Amino acid sequence: MANNQNAAVLSASADLPAGETGTRDQALEVLRSLVGHPEARFHDGQYEAIEALVDGGRRALVVQRTGWGKSAVYFVASLLLRRRGAGPTLIVSPLLALMRDQVAAAARAGVRAVAINSANQLEWAAVRGQLAADEVDVLLVSPERLTNPSFRENQLPELIRRTGLLVIDEAHCISDWGHDFRPDYRRIADLIKQLPETVPVLATTATANSRVVHDIEEQLGDGVLTIRGALGRESLRLGVLSLPDSRDRLGWLLTHLADLPGSGIIYTLTVSAAEDTARLLAEAGHEVLAYTGRTDPADRERAEQLLKDNEVKALVATSALGMGFDKPDLGFVVHLGAPSSPVAYYQQVGRAGRGAANADVLLLPGSEDRDIWQYFATASMPSEEKAAAVLTALAEAGAAVSTVALEARVDLRRTPLELLLKVLSVDGAVERVGGGWRSTGQPWTYDAERYTRIAEARVDEQDSMVIYQDTAGCRMEYITSVLDDETAHACGRCDNCAGRWFPADVASAATEAAGQTLSRAGVALEPRLQWPSGMDRLGVTVKGKIKPDESLAEGRVLARLTDLGWGGALREIFASGAADREVDPAMLQACVQVLREWGAGNGRNPGWSGAGRPAAIVSVPSRSKPGLVGSLARGISEIGRIPYLGELQLEHGGPTGGRGGNSAYRLAGVWERFAVGPGLETAMAGIQGQSIMLVDDLTDSRWTVTVAGRALRRAGAGAVLPLVLGQAG
Repeated sequence: MANNQNAAVLSASADLPAGETGTRDQALEVLRSLVGHPEARFHDGQYEAIEALVDGGRRALVVQRTGWGKSAVYFVASLLLRRRGAGPTLIVSPLLALMRDQVAAAARAGVRAVAINSANQLEWAAVRGQLAADEVDVLLVSPERLTNPSFRENQLPELIRRTGLLVIDEAHCISDWGHDFRPDYRRIADLIKQLPETVPVLATTATANSRVVHDIEEQLGDGVLTIRGALGRESLRLGVLSLPDSRDRLGWLLTHLADLPGSGIIYTLTVSAAEDTARLLAEAGHEVLAYTGRTDPADRERAEQLLKDNEVKALVATSALGMGFDKPDLGFVVHLGAPSSPVAYYQQVGRAGRGAANADVLLLPGSEDRDIWQYFATASMPSEEKAAAVLTALAEAGAAVSTVALEARVDLRRTPLELLLKVLSVDGAVERVGGGWRSTGQPWTYDAERYTRIAEARVDEQDSMVIYQDTAGCRMEYITSVLDDETAHACGRCDNCAGRWFPADVASAATEAAGQTLSRAGVALEPRLQWPSGMDRLGVTVKGKIKPDESLAEGRVLARLTDLGWGGALREIFASGAADREVDPAMLQACVQVLREWGAGNGRNPGWSGAGRPAAIVSVPSRSKPGLVGSLARGISEIGRIPYLGELQLEHGGPTGGRGGNSAYRLAGVWERFAVGPGLETAMAGIQGQSIMLVDDLTDSRWTVTVAGRALRRAGAGAVLPLVLGQAG
């Protein structure tokens, strides 16, 4: 901890007054021992927080900038309380990466810290033994542990009895208004109520405006001491560079990445953007790695270490790399696309310049940013209709229902279903028990006013982010003023204060290379192999594996809607209210290129997924984009000289439902809704047993092409090769 923590806790504040004794002397002694520096001093507010916890047994909220030394407060307080006979400190920490860093920092400081989380289950028994032997100073748990029935019933009561200090790290997660609200954090309010009043509580965050602060204070209880400091970061040099499109933004990175100081983070808004950007930069010779929620945990840990050791120039990351990642000498943060609020932006750029005098922060906003903000904002909001369906299903079950089983009873995908269950659990309407979830029977009312206010706040935050991009004033002053920092002032360093500090030119060769990467097309479309469970409840009598003679071959998609390249054009096509139109010639040619590469195969995958060149083309009937699908199928037929046999026939009024539902309901909505009509059946008579290409416009759950392909297989097609323009989700 010594070197890293020095920058966080050393201060230019006045020397300790002569003759002062007691807690402050003890705290200063511990601090100097922790950081290994005989002249260490507390920052303004650090000792005040420690004193409130140790001497006053109070509840305190510390809102201070990243790098101020919040961890020093709870480590010093923990050791002082332990000296006075208190039990171990319990720290609720939101991320595995944050836990790893905190445990490592504590060990370097001589603090005995252990963690209980999903990544170290084999160590739980040993941790319980250490706790029983009073050999632990600090125990870190995730908020999700607090909702685990076994942990709540078997370990938590004893922890509550023995806890000497409760710490809520990244406390903005506890608030509805926080940019990273997590329902599991609401459990902490219940935990606080169970603690004896003599047990001190500390909440810490670097990203909270006045509304979030007030919400946290209410959940901590009466008599909260709030210590707020200046949030301005003197080490950061902020800037914004608006470029026409993704090609120019990637071209700028190719041109100037090597010139950025040290190593850093390149943030993107989506997983596919992170992967595409990392691939482009790596192919150009830059040492970079992608880091997303889809990255294997072991690979994430390795990537973090490589960045800390300066063995890579940058991690190209989503928000999965955020809170808790600690590299004091991180030299830069670049954003390809803006986060949805100044608060989230401040949190991410706070990774840089924590222990260095200078770090560069540059935002390259994108025209697609608002669409992405809107998607994530709506995906995280609970729906009254869905909540009622969940409560009804649990009430009718009369017993605990697993999440998997519940998924088959309500039209919600796994992730939003789990989020909704957590919200309902916090509100007391459901509870997690052994075997799943059950209704508590308590009345629950959808708080429409609350969610409307939250939605309005999200829009205000998005508007503020746009203002940040366009402001002619100091950027640091704007960010910190949005966070309600009364000391906000001009930094004198950003591009508006001191002039543009970054080059704006983009090398033509870099633009061309970026354009070539973005024009690449083709994403594998994996076939569905298994029917969803619980289909009998929806009137569909299928279960288990899909029969080999009814399944699809691997297909191709031109691009995902979130892709940097063709994704933008596809988002325009499938935007709400967009008119139907024939396929653009350039998009058709891109599809043809996908087919060429698909047909050629490679050493790992045989051409046409091993199914052989298609003998004919059939299209899925589209109610919203018939012109698009028809022109695509005919265009491929003409260029590839593959007969187009027409489209499948809609049955029973065609598909029902829409995008976004769970797998079982999506399948039920298209089940037996497509048929091989008489004309198509006649056309297929001469190609029995041969491959057919199935053309569609947009896929999400893949059940439309699966059911349509099944109809073709049952009518005699040898293999069905789906080709789809866009993939959502």
